[in-house]
Amino acid sequence: MRALDSLLLLVASTAAAVPYQQYILAPSSRTVRPVSVFRQHGSLSSPTGLLDNSRGGKGLVLNTFNSSVTYDFGKNIAGWVNLDLSSHTGSVGVTFSESSLWVSSQNSDATADAGSDAPLVFNISRSGHYQAPSEKERGGFRYLTVVNLGKSKVELKDLWVQFTAMPHWKDDALRDYTGWFHSNDEKLNRVWYAGAYTNQLVTIDPKRGDSLVHLGSITSTSNITGTVDWWLNTTITNGTSVLTDGAKRDRLVWSGDMAIAVPGIAVTTFDFISIRNAIDSLFGLQDASGQLPYAGLPFNELGLVSFTYHLYALIGVANFYLWSDDKAFLDTIWPAWKLGMQWATKQIDSTGLANVTAPNDWLRFGMGGHNIEANSILYYTLSLGAALAHEEGDAATASSYTSLASTIQQVAVPLLWQPSAGLFRDNETTTLAPQDGNAWAIKSGLLSPSSNFSTAISKGLEARWGPYGAPAPEAADAVSPFISGFELEAHFMAGRPETALTLIRHMWADFMLDDPRMTNSTFIEGYSTTGALHYAPYTNDARISHAHGWATGPTSALTMFVGGIQILTGAGATWTIAPQPADLTNVDTGFSTPKGKFTSKWTRTKNTFTLTISTPKGTTGSVGIPLPGAHGAARLTGIPGGKAVTAHGDSTGVYWLKNLRGGNYVFVATGL
Repeated sequence: MRALDSLLLLVASTAAAVPYQQYILAPSSRTVRPVSVFRQHGSLSSPTGLLDNSRGGKGLVLNTFNSSVTYDFGKNIAGWVNLDLSSHTGSVGVTFSESSLWVSSQNSDATADAGSDAPLVFNISRSGHYQAPSEKERGGFRYLTVVNLGKSKVELKDLWVQFTAMPHWKDDALRDYTGWFHSNDEKLNRVWYAGAYTNQLVTIDPKRGDSLVHLGSITSTSNITGTVDWWLNTTITNGTSVLTDGAKRDRLVWSGDMAIAVPGIAVTTFDFISIRNAIDSLFGLQDASGQLPYAGLPFNELGLVSFTYHLYALIGVANFYLWSDDKAFLDTIWPAWKLGMQWATKQIDSTGLANVTAPNDWLRFGMGGHNIEANSILYYTLSLGAALAHEEGDAATASSYTSLASTIQQVAVPLLWQPSAGLFRDNETTTLAPQDGNAWAIKSGLLSPSSNFSTAISKGLEARWGPYGAPAPEAADAVSPFISGFELEAHFMAGRPETALTLIRHMWADFMLDDPRMTNSTFIEGYSTTGALHYAPYTNDARISHAHGWATGPTSALTMFVGGIQILTGAGATWTIAPQPADLTNVDTGFSTPKGKFTSKWTRTKNTFTLTISTPKGTTGSVGIPLPGAHGAARLTGIPGGKAVTAHGDSTGVYWLKNLRGGNYVFVATGL
């Protein structure tokens, strides 16, 4: 791990204080206090005395049994509750909720398949400071209710939360981002930073993992009387931090979630030690056949198999290596990676496609057979594997992977394409056109981004949108922010950035951020096409996570497609910068890797497009400059050598400059 530590120090050293700090949602210290009163009940006084801007005066007094105040922290947070009490006797209860829907003085929202979580109770035996026990850390909440559970009056002098996310970062360094994004659209700006903060909130102390402590004993059909106890004391990985799926729930390592979260972390905080700990934990559970677990400890003990999540673990390794350029890591894990791919390719039958027999995926329904999502992900993983094999000097393996991928491409498209729908069907036994498989068909490269198929899919997916976002019919009435993140990429790759930005504004900004039932700061796991906060795989709505890393797709997409910065190899040894402006007029984005800082800043008017970029010395790349307006040609300045040229765009209106050395450039295209 020393090599990784050195890489992270290098990234930190190259990333001075980033701009646009006003958008960062992470707190400036680990001591966090409420900012407003959401609700109050019963006989009480001075409810505002515990607010962040009101301390020093009279504290809260709860005069009678069941009197309560609900405090709003203004955003989703995580941590241990601390109370300073003037009272010598009595009892105080504390409840938590991420959503305003589940605010209650009787119980918290939920982590189990049925019921609601019990209050945290402080029995007062003296005045002074009380802190929640370590196992009673609450992983995600915006609202905190304090309630008098005794017969005596209770006086609280102070209330705060010890913020516990990103436990390996210094207390005053939670806002030390290595990346940034800004545009002329405030909705997009807020979404980018909410995604960054969501991924911080789901990065936890590995000793405080696994909220599913009643898994198997409490099910969706359980008849719960009263409330359910809860605790966090399971060690899920080595190290001092780990990337998990959700802040409140599950607090486990899931490889699928990482497919979205890892690129988002790369362009925001570059917290790769937490990613490495997650990957190592999954590969530490690989069995002799090469099969990787559906999820990490202790969920793996259920013995569930998932073909797609097995592939996502392999993708996680490729993503980690792409951004870190940690060759020692790749050298060490390569034999296990090949064994994992061997297990996956054994699922390929005589058709040349994987025949999936395990139903487990992202909680969609109907996974199985010659599934388009599964085979698209397999195609993508084989393509990544071929590139990794070349890095390892393993030409025979690279050739084998390329051949298998080519067969999948040749067979899947004619077998599963539905011309009448303009979308792929889930498998050859149904006409259901899934969101996941169609998005992945483009993202994976199974289809050329410029093909008529890709355009048809983008338009077909867009046509199905409802008032609350993009539906996933393979999961009943669910809207899946996870799969919608891949749909975003598909729209960008198909050359339809306006469609992608419309979905971000409509689904992530207007609903997932600004609906009053949301946290206004982090992104929800899933919900219904009706707008109800019900997620089809669950029967207990209160257990839905409102901070889930798999919902953060727009963060990386905005940087990589709208800003246009694409890392192609080795932490940016080679790169492409090709902005997709859509309807925006200006964007400024960038991030750092172990190679150095990458930036893209552009502005446009009706007649000009100005692109300012910076890339590290020693790297090489290509730049795609969108010609302004409807102009088919432009006068272009800023090219090495100093001379202006007449630039003619390709079929998409982009002029390409190839084999540029890393450095600073300002390109100005003026329409002719």
